[in-house]
Amino acid sequence: MATTTSNIDDLIALESSAQLRFYTLGGFDTYVVEKAIDNKEWGRDKTIQLLQFMITSRHRHGLHKEQIIDRIWEDVDQKSGDRDFKVALHGINKVLEPNRASRTDTKYIVRSGLSYQLQSDKVWVDSSAFEEAIILGNDNLHKSDDIARKAYNYAIQLYKGIYLPSRVYMDWTSAERERLQVLALGTYIELAKVELETNAFECIRLCQAALQIDHAWEEAYTLQIKAYLSSGNRPQAIKTYKTCKEILSDEYGLDPLPTTKALINNI
Repeated sequence: MATTTSNIDDLIALESSAQLRFYTLGGFDTYVVEKAIDNKEWGRDKTIQLLQFMITSRHRHGLHKEQIIDRIWEDVDQKSGDRDFKVALHGINKVLEPNRASRTDTKYIVRSGLSYQLQSDKVWVDSSAFEEAIILGNDNLHKSDDIARKAYNYAIQLYKGIYLPSRVYMDWTSAERERLQVLALGTYIELAKVELETNAFECIRLCQAALQIDHAWEEAYTLQIKAYLSSGNRPQAIKTYKTCKEILSDEYGLDPLPTTKALINNI
C-alpha cells in the first residue's frame, strides 16, 4: 500500500485499514485483514524466504525467476530451484488469498512472463510506513514541532528492531537492514533535539535508545551531556563524556570532537 500522504494521522490510520500487513522490523509477522498468520501456515521456510525476498525487492521492477532463485537459494541446482520456487509461490498465494478461485489472477504477486513482483501499492509494510513517518517529521521540523514529534514517535514505535532478524546472514537483506538502522538512529537523534529544550529526561532516554543501536554514536552522547547540564546534573554529564571518550578510543582510536569537549571544558 503506497503511503504517500502529507498528514501523519492519515499515515497512522493506514496501518489499521490495510487488508494485508507485513511487519519486518524486529521480527516477521503477517496479517491478512485482521488475522495473524501463524508461521506453521506457510508450511516450509522456503515459502517465507521467497515472500520476504519479494517484500525486500518490492520497489524494484519484476525480477526474473532465475534471478530470485540465485539470490535466495544459491546452493540449489536449476531443477530443484524451479521446484522450490513453484511450491513456495503456491504456498504464498494460498495463505494470502485462501478464497481465490482456481486459475484466476493473483492479487498480490504479479507475474509478467517469468518475472515476479509484489504489488507494493496493495500491501502495508512497516518499514515503508517507518520511512514515510520520518519524511513527514523532517518536513515539519522547525515548522510544526508538534507534528514532527508525532511523526518521529510513530516511526520509533514501528522500529521494533533490525530488519528481518532471522535473515541476518542473507546477503539480500543486509543493505536494507543497514539503511533502516541508520534512519532509526537519525530519528532518535532528531526527536531528542526537539525534546532537549522542554523535556531533558526524554531527550536522555531517546539518546540512550540510539546508543542501544550504535554505542559509538557521538551525537547521542553530546545531546545527553547537554540534557544533563540543562537539568543541573553535572556529575552525570561528566560521566557521559568519559564513557563517550572511552568508547570512541576503543572502537576507532579517536577523540571526541572539539564541540563535545567544549561542553565539559566550559563547566
